[in-house]
Amino acid sequence: MAETRGKARHRRRGKALVIGVPAALAAAGILAYGTAFGVFGADARTEAEAADTPAPAWARAVADGFASVDALGQKGTYGGRDGKTVTVRTLADLEKYATAPEPYVIVVAGTITMSPVGKEIKVASDKTVIGSGTSGHIVGGGFFLGPGVHNVIIRNLTIRDAYQGVWNDKEHDFDAVQMDGAHHVWIDHNDLRHMADGLIDSRKDTTYVTVSWNRLGNNNKTFGIGWTENATADLTIHHNWFRETEQRNPSTDNVAHAHLYNNLLQDDPGTDITSSYGNYARGRTRMVLENSVFQGVNNPVIKDATAALVQRGNVFSGTTGRNESGGTAFDPKAYYPYTLDPTASVPALLKSGAGPRSSLGTTPAAAAATTLTVAKDGSGRFTSVQKAVDAVPAGNTSRVVIRVAPGVYRETVRIPSNKPHVTIEGTGGSRKDTVIVEGHASGMTKPDGSGTYGTGGSATVAVEADDVQARNLTISNDFDEAANRNLNGHQAVALRTAADRILLDGVIVTGDQDTLLLDTAAKDRIGRVYMTGSYVTGNVDFVFGRATAVIDKSVLTLKKRWDGTSAGYVTAPSTPAGRKGFLITRSTVNGDVTAGSFHLGRPWHAGGDAALDPQTTVRDSVLGAAVEPTPWTDMGGFSWKADRFAEYRNTGPGSGPAGPDRPHLTAAEAAAQDTAHWLEGWTPAAG
Repeated sequence: MAETRGKARHRRRGKALVIGVPAALAAAGILAYGTAFGVFGADARTEAEAADTPAPAWARAVADGFASVDALGQKGTYGGRDGKTVTVRTLADLEKYATAPEPYVIVVAGTITMSPVGKEIKVASDKTVIGSGTSGHIVGGGFFLGPGVHNVIIRNLTIRDAYQGVWNDKEHDFDAVQMDGAHHVWIDHNDLRHMADGLIDSRKDTTYVTVSWNRLGNNNKTFGIGWTENATADLTIHHNWFRETEQRNPSTDNVAHAHLYNNLLQDDPGTDITSSYGNYARGRTRMVLENSVFQGVNNPVIKDATAALVQRGNVFSGTTGRNESGGTAFDPKAYYPYTLDPTASVPALLKSGAGPRSSLGTTPAAAAATTLTVAKDGSGRFTSVQKAVDAVPAGNTSRVVIRVAPGVYRETVRIPSNKPHVTIEGTGGSRKDTVIVEGHASGMTKPDGSGTYGTGGSATVAVEADDVQARNLTISNDFDEAANRNLNGHQAVALRTAADRILLDGVIVTGDQDTLLLDTAAKDRIGRVYMTGSYVTGNVDFVFGRATAVIDKSVLTLKKRWDGTSAGYVTAPSTPAGRKGFLITRSTVNGDVTAGSFHLGRPWHAGGDAALDPQTTVRDSVLGAAVEPTPWTDMGGFSWKADRFAEYRNTGPGSGPAGPDRPHLTAAEAAAQDTAHWLEGWTPAAG
């Protein structure tokens, strides 16, 4: 495309507590580059067979909230997915793999009873412990994460029944999950109940923790956080259902950043358990509490005089006693993106969605994927990515996974339309480890002399087949604009998609002008693209085309031009009338460029086609200072005001109030401009 165109203290026997808590985004909203993708196989396979088997989708899931933040040398929380998958049914096997130095995804397939009662397995770093469907139960004990343990996921388990018959038990320190000085932990979709002490204890400056979608019930001291003089811990607690729990729901002591949202605290009348208090901000805690529901809870929200607690959008029904707030806390969106569910929907949402899920920890009984391996050193089946693509049979109906070893592959790759269901996956610990790169530009003459490449033809990777996926790699166009300043046609595409149901997960797409071309096979064909946990870098129209595309939980990085100047455009949609264009959501737009020098978009009426109706919506995102105060602009004689450009609930220095030159969606309009509406019945699933 042409250029024009983050004190009061609890007292308890033998313990002192602390917590802290993605792609994801750091303090300025920046996603961690290091996403590792695993080498997994069933426990019955040999190591060689497991090494060529891609991880199931649930094993590639990563944490959100503070556990997603890049810090302390850890880039987000992804657990054991760069190790093998093993299935365990005995205490001996669970302990063997959980304490091993190597990364593992450990699937608990049945009920494991702890012996002796109260045993807490000492989990090592880089582990995922996940229940197989709803069958994974840990009875009479739990897990312990000691000092320095990091990158641990505990998911989809029922951990229960260590209770020793004393309600306010000060003798038995039997927790479901205890963390002492750990970091980057994700506790998700578990059922935690009826323990002798805490369901979750987060102590000794444990930090970067996310606790999400759990059921916590039938317990006294439920979720204790802190008990330290240091106010350094960061945590996110969202979409959890606390039911019939007396205290610590949670209690947070000297926590730097405590973000609680969309939780349900429920104390039913006439039961044996009566709540003492709900959410408690102690000491020097700074807490943000949003869109949560409190039903029948005594003292639902309390704070010390030294704590800061900001409430927004919470609902209280049948509650009594203290309900407090005050002080200045923090903006969670300065650390990571998130989207609040409406408070009214929280009870139904959590009663149906919290706790173990039958779909997690199990592999669908689908046709096994064919795996092809690529390595420059000859250790794979192929030495180039294109050679592996060439080996995919035309008209294939089941997934083919091309696993590419770390290295720089200077080549162009084209996946033709007759080869759908292809996945290209880097096998390194970071998406930067595997790089596919070439340096073609629109105005360059092809080696065979048959003309110039043109914009679409300049692509390093071209995806023309439906149901293609790419993950954990970098796709780059390194065309040198400075060395070719006199060339007519500097458009240099890194990735071009011209197909439907394209999933880009954990990738880097980098270039200068026209980096990411999101197109369709033809003007009358639909082309849906979902990008998540990724980076796109460029300067001029670097996300452009006529596809229906969602860029979610990603970073759009702005860069200067070849001559050091700062001026550019993020998007240039050429959406056909009646279609949806580009949706950028829960993402960050920023870069090391001059403040106010980049527009969010402009309308590309390709070929002067006045019938097109270009669309870009940017919502729930962090906009850096580089964004123009008037973020949209005209192009090629077409006014942006005649097309569809809007924002909704953006934050950051580049955001601004609604006005004639900065339209904002209403809440009703925004309800129809989200990922589900954009993808129109397609639910992206990694394969």
